Amino acid sequence: MRMPGKGRRPLLLLAAGSVVALGACSTQSGLTSRAEQERVSSPGSLSKACTDALCKGERNGAAFEIRLPAKWNGTLLLWSHGYRAADAVPADPTDPSSTQQPVRSAEVAGADQVAEALLDKGYALAGSANKTNGWAVLDSVAANEDLYSYFKGTFGTPNRVYVWGASLGGLSTQVLAEKHPEWVSGSAPLCAPLAGTNLNLDLALDVAYGVKTLFDPSLKLNGFASNQEAVAAWEHAADTLVAAARKGSPDAIAGLLTLKAITGAPDKTKDQDGSTTTSTGTAIVESVLNALGYATFGRYELEQRVGGNPSGNEGVDYGSRLSTDDRRLIETAAPGKLDGIVTKLARGRRVSPDAAARAKADQLGNPTGRISVPTLTMHTVADPLVLAANENVYGQRVDASRSSSELAGFLTRPPLKYKDAPYGAGHCNFTLEEAVGVVDLLDGWVRNGTYPASGAIAAELGFSLDGGDGSNTPKAIDEGAATTGYAPSELPPAWPNPQAKITS
Repeated sequence: MRMPGKGRRPLLLLAAGSVVALGACSTQSGLTSRAEQERVSSPGSLSKACTDALCKGERNGAAFEIRLPAKWNGTLLLWSHGYRAADAVPADPTDPSSTQQPVRSAEVAGADQVAEALLDKGYALAGSANKTNGWAVLDSVAANEDLYSYFKGTFGTPNRVYVWGASLGGLSTQVLAEKHPEWVSGSAPLCAPLAGTNLNLDLALDVAYGVKTLFDPSLKLNGFASNQEAVAAWEHAADTLVAAARKGSPDAIAGLLTLKAITGAPDKTKDQDGSTTTSTGTAIVESVLNALGYATFGRYELEQRVGGNPSGNEGVDYGSRLSTDDRRLIETAAPGKLDGIVTKLARGRRVSPDAAARAKADQLGNPTGRISVPTLTMHTVADPLVLAANENVYGQRVDASRSSSELAGFLTRPPLKYKDAPYGAGHCNFTLEEAVGVVDLLDGWVRNGTYPASGAIAAELGFSLDGGDGSNTPKAIDEGAATTGYAPSELPPAWPNPQAKITS
């Protein structure tokens, strides 16, 4: 048994997690015929070459793409992209006027340079869009099931299939891996909301409730009539929060620090290193606004999908989430303000979930932890959208399930100072080396039985404590000169709500 970790990677693989193993261990006395097939080292045999007609197009209302290497190693990598908005939404939480239109194209990896590197290693790549946008986990699972069958019937049966994906695509990846151990050989969910739909949306509600109670009383918490109404609510809350932060009154300072403490919001982002008071405050605001997107226009789409509000905060004791250190910091920064804030949070009007909608949302993506194939996760320590604490939750589920396979994972941390974090901070912000390294580590685990413990990860990422070649050391990471933010001593934090039911 290994303790669930606290937290972990950087190319920006945006859609829209110590080297510590996070799960239970098991061994097999002998290789099954399938395991023997997975460990085949000879190249795979493709019955056909890629053509535009065979490798690009649309299936069941979703665009797909397949890319084949010059010499196939017999492994198919099946990619799931992250959250894609169903309608026009703000593109940048620091700029409420920016707009992002829905994306519906296929992709085979999080970035083209990652795809090229994996093709050079002999992997076949496949990926699909979903027939709908939004919290479309089940659509993603269905699209990948179909794409696997299509690849198998068109090009030949792979020796191995690794499923992987980023952000919401990481959640889809793990749902798919738990559902189909008969053909999935290994899984790599990256920066994924592995705690599932309801825990993450409950936390988004906590963010919105805190913003409403402490900063913007007009903010609606659920039941938006349209995407436009939800976006307008986000924009008004963003303007209000930014104005309060700029004013910097003791009430605003105490409110922001309390919001951070009760929701787990990081105090670093991709472009805010937290090295000054201003940077820390800006990072907290940015993190809160990222989560508030889930709680407004993201919630609107989800409520349409499940037929009501799936989230609630009745009975939540927000004051209990404040640690002694949190209280000390807030009292130091804004003396005499904390008690009033805790009282406001305790007295605010709460929200009850619709039972049927909550049950339906639970079915949209809530991994059980019952894994039967090697599973390797990766997360940035300072992810403002999908908290690294998701890794902790999933680790507990794997431990509780007494699974027949193993879970391993690692976090990456950012430099001490930066203008644009090369790794470790930001949502799915991984380097080329990290993205490709995860696949190689998973491949070594499946084919050679090389468990990705700290030594294996360090070797793959060129990390050393004593200097080595000087490229990927703690000092180089601190200075932003490394090609990875690999942090073997980092553990994912606990879920911000200690009252939440983590395992089922």
